[in-house]
Amino acid sequence: MKKAAVWIIALCLVLCFAGSAFAGDAKTIKGLITTRTSDVLSLKTADGNQDVTLTDSTKVQSPKGLGLRKQQMSWASLIPGLKVSVKGALDAGGKFIAEEITFSKDDLQTASMIQAGLTPTEQKVDANKQSIGENKENIDTNKQQIDENQQAVNKRFDDLTDFDVKKEAVVYFVSGKSSLAAADKKALTDLAAEATKLTGYIIEVKGFADSTGNAAMNQTLSKDRAFAVVNFLMQDCSVPPRHIVSPGAMGISNPVASNETATGRKENRRVEVKVMVNKGLSPAGN
Repeated sequence: MKKAAVWIIALCLVLCFAGSAFAGDAKTIKGLITTRTSDVLSLKTADGNQDVTLTDSTKVQSPKGLGLRKQQMSWASLIPGLKVSVKGALDAGGKFIAEEITFSKDDLQTASMIQAGLTPTEQKVDANKQSIGENKENIDTNKQQIDENQQAVNKRFDDLTDFDVKKEAVVYFVSGKSSLAAADKKALTDLAAEATKLTGYIIEVKGFADSTGNAAMNQTLSKDRAFAVVNFLMQDCSVPPRHIVSPGAMGISNPVASNETATGRKENRRVEVKVMVNKGLSPAGN
C-alpha cells in the first residue's frame, strides 16, 4: 500500500510539472477594448496597446453566480469600451491567440450605455418621462451632450474607414417591434450568401427607432432590432460571430425622413446592414 501511494504521488508530481511545461506560454491580458474587426481585438492595457487574434474556438464568457461558473456570451458583446480579461498564448508567428475572453455583466452594461450615448442617470430620467413633448424638451436642453455622445457612438464605426462597402441592406420594423418580416429575412439571407464569398469580410449592423415614445424605450428598441438582425445572420445564415461588428444602438439619431409623418417614421424604424472588406484585401476596382 505504501509503495502504491508513493507511485501515485510521483505520478501526480509528474503531471503537475508536465502541465506547467505545456502552459508555459499561456498568459492573461487585461485591458479595454478600443476597436474590433472580424479577426482582431485591439486592447488598451497598462503596458500599452495589444492586438488579440480571434478564432472560431475563442470562448466569450461572463462569471455566473459566485463566479465559480461561467455563462457563454454573444460575440456581439465585445464592444469598444468593455473591460476584458483575455487568456491565450503566442503562436509560432508571434500573434497572441485568444482562448478565452471574460468580462463582467456590470462592465458590459456600462460599455453599452457609453455606446448608446446614455448614462445611468439619464436612463432613469428618460424612463420617467411621460410625454413626447417632455422628451423633446429634454433633448433640446441637453443637445450638446447628446451630440457629443453620438459622436462617440459613431466613432467606432468611423474607425472602419479602411474598409470598402461591398453590399448593403436595410431592414424595416413595425412600430414598437423588433421581429423580422419574411421579406427582410430573404434580403439578409442573400446578403450573407454574398458576404461569405469574400475574404476577410465583416458585417456592420446599426439599429434605429422613430421618435414615438420616450428616449429610453427607443434606445432599447434600436438595440433589440440590431440584435434581431445579428441573431438571424448567425443562427439562420451561418455567419461566424467574429465576422459581425457589435451592433450599434443608435436610438432616434440620424433619421432618414421626418418623424412628423407616418411614412417618415416607418422609414426611420430600421436596421442598416453593410458588408465590408478591408481595402488591403479588396481587389482594385471591385
